[in-house]
Amino acid sequence: MTSDNDRRRGLLARLRGRPVARSRGRRRLGAAVRLIAALTLAGGAYTVFAPGVQAQENPPLTGAAAEGKALFDVSCVTCHGRNAQGVEGRGPSLVGVGAASVEFQVGTGRMPMARQEAQAPRKTPVFTNEQVRQLGQYIQELGGGPQIPEGDLRQGANLATGGELFRINCSQCHAFGGGGGALSSGKYAPSLHPSTDRQIYAAMLSGPQNMPVFGDNQISPQEKADIIAYIQETLKHNQDQGGFSLGRYGPSTEGLAIFLIGIVALVFASLWIAGKS
Repeated sequence: MTSDNDRRRGLLARLRGRPVARSRGRRRLGAAVRLIAALTLAGGAYTVFAPGVQAQENPPLTGAAAEGKALFDVSCVTCHGRNAQGVEGRGPSLVGVGAASVEFQVGTGRMPMARQEAQAPRKTPVFTNEQVRQLGQYIQELGGGPQIPEGDLRQGANLATGGELFRINCSQCHAFGGGGGALSSGKYAPSLHPSTDRQIYAAMLSGPQNMPVFGDNQISPQEKADIIAYIQETLKHNQDQGGFSLGRYGPSTEGLAIFLIGIVALVFASLWIAGKS
C-alpha cells in the first residue's frame, strides 16, 4: 500500500505541474492573439493603400483617349472585348498593337469588318479622321505600341533611294507600279494608290494582314520617308520613263504583250515575205 509520504510527494508534484501547464497555455493563447492582430493590421493596411497603388498603375486617360474609349465601347467592344483583350472567334486582342495599327485598320475602313473573310477589304471609313485618332490614342494609352510620328512624313525624302527601297522590299507583293497583286488562300496585296502618307507609314509599322512589320530597325524613319515620297510623287503620277507602262504589273503583262504583239507581228511578217517571194 502507498504510504502517507508517497501520497504527499505525489500531491506536491501535481501542484508544481499545474503552473507550468497554465503558463504554456497562456503563451499559446498570446501567440494566437498576436497572429490575429498582425493579420488584421496587414489586411487593414492593404485596404487603405491598395486603391492608391491601383490608381498609380492605371492613370486617368487623356481627353482624346477618353473620347476614343467612348467610341470603342459603342462600336468595338463586341469583337475586341470590354478592355480590348479580344474575344475568341470574333476579334484579336488590341493591347500593345499601338495607335499605328488602329489608324491603318480603321482609317482605311477595314475595321469594323462587315463579315469574316480571308482578308479585310478597304472600304469607306465609318469614322472621321478625328475619331480615328481618338480611337488610336485610347489603344495607345491602354497598352502602348507603335505610333506614327507627327509632322511631315516626307521631309527630306530622296526619291531615288525610295524607288530602290520600294523595288527591294515592296514590289514583290504590291507590283512595280503599286497596283497590288494576288497572294495565296484568297488573300492579296492591295493597291497603294488610294493610301495616304500616314496609312503607308502605319502599314510599315504594324504589318497588317500578310504584310511583314518594317520597324525602325529594319527600315529607318528616313528610309520610310523615302519610300512614301516615291509612292506618292512617282507611282501615283504615272511617271514611266520607259514609255508605255502596260498597266505596270511587271513581267507578266510584258511577256503577254511580247507574245500577242511580237509573235503575231513576226508571223504576219513571215507570211508577207513568203507571199512576195
